[in-house]
Amino acid sequence: MEFEEMEPIFGELKAEWSVGAPKTAALKPFLFLVGGLLNSPDVLRISVTDFHSNTWESRKSKSQLEDMRDSIGIGGSWSDFVEYVIASLKSEDVKLVMEGESKSGGAAKAKLVAQKAKGMPRIIITLAKLVNADANEAMANLSLELHEAYKKMHLSLVNEERRCCQLTKTLSDEQEKNDTLQRHIDTMTFSKKQKFQNSIDKAGLDNGSLVQQSSPDKQAAPVAASTKATKRVVPTHRRAKVRGAFLQESDDDA
Repeated sequence: MEFEEMEPIFGELKAEWSVGAPKTAALKPFLFLVGGLLNSPDVLRISVTDFHSNTWESRKSKSQLEDMRDSIGIGGSWSDFVEYVIASLKSEDVKLVMEGESKSGGAAKAKLVAQKAKGMPRIIITLAKLVNADANEAMANLSLELHEAYKKMHLSLVNEERRCCQLTKTLSDEQEKNDTLQRHIDTMTFSKKQKFQNSIDKAGLDNGSLVQQSSPDKQAAPVAASTKATKRVVPTHRRAKVRGAFLQESDDDA
């Protein structure tokens, strides 16, 4: 693995004085940067600074890291070791341990201690103090690297927001299409239901008419009417004449 290909690692670490060291001054917040060098791809650079009187740096070549690997006792491949170092530096348990007092101000010695997890091997890197132009250059590099990382993150966030907006618009368009299609389907379904219901109602009316026409009551009415029509009523004058005839015949018999 070439260190120039790795993404820079930034973080704020815990600074403390070593056991027994005089606490000459209150410690300020420290930032650190871990990354490769453009002109030395097999070198890992570690920079630590409080942007005041304490700026430290260490550059570890691959052979030096191999020695560290042997001293720590981490097995596996070279890639496994590098991944372990990176994971340890990204963990929350990264601290700067300082001791002594430098004539130029700040501590005289410092080392960075990182541990991936409790109970696992610790990565210990001795740091060299930087002063004057070297310290300014290290602080400038860290600031520029941090700014570049911020721009990349910001650009990534902008692109992600743009992509989310496009997806939201696409989803809205698809939803509108679905709603329009659903309304069309509902209209067609309602129309078919209406036609089906009308056909049922019409069939019901036709069947009712046929039933009424074939009903016995309807057929009996004309028959009864015709039967009544055959009964003849004898006129009154004819009935009286008949009665008179019977009376005359009775007198003759007498």
